[in-house]
Amino acid sequence: MLRRPSRRRLLGAAALATTLLAGCGFQLRRPPELAWKRIFLSGFSEDSALADELRRQLRASPGVTVADTPADADLIVESLQDSSEHLVAATTSTSQISEMTLRARLRFRVRTPAGRELIVPTELAQTRDMSYSERSALAKQHEAALLFRSMHADLAMQVLRRLAALGPA
Repeated sequence: MLRRPSRRRLLGAAALATTLLAGCGFQLRRPPELAWKRIFLSGFSEDSALADELRRQLRASPGVTVADTPADADLIVESLQDSSEHLVAATTSTSQISEMTLRARLRFRVRTPAGRELIVPTELAQTRDMSYSERSALAKQHEAALLFRSMHADLAMQVLRRLAALGPA
């Protein structure tokens, strides 16, 4: 018959695992530190989920604020194209959708309020494939929303990494 480990042994094992993880340099991912502290987002539509995610991640960066006007900003992130789309990837023999492709795309540039371009127009894209069934349409709609949220978070993080690479103001 197997003996259950005591609570003391379990706590000891957890403490050992924590110590080993801390000793190897493991840290949770943090937002990049930006040299530019006031950033204005331009060209995004008012209902853009990507712009909302970008604002959230900018606010999470230490010392960074999202400016209300371009004149108050050190840096302007200008959206040239911000789109999210569903595409039919495969259908059944009865013409029912069986697979969908989700695509989120951001084309942007970064400039100073004086007009000096720091990042030329750049396009970032994320694509995810998902199965689809008419019987679970509502669940698949929620799954698509979660996938889009994940793609927008990835795109926003890519923009922040590019801003961090710009260096000091």
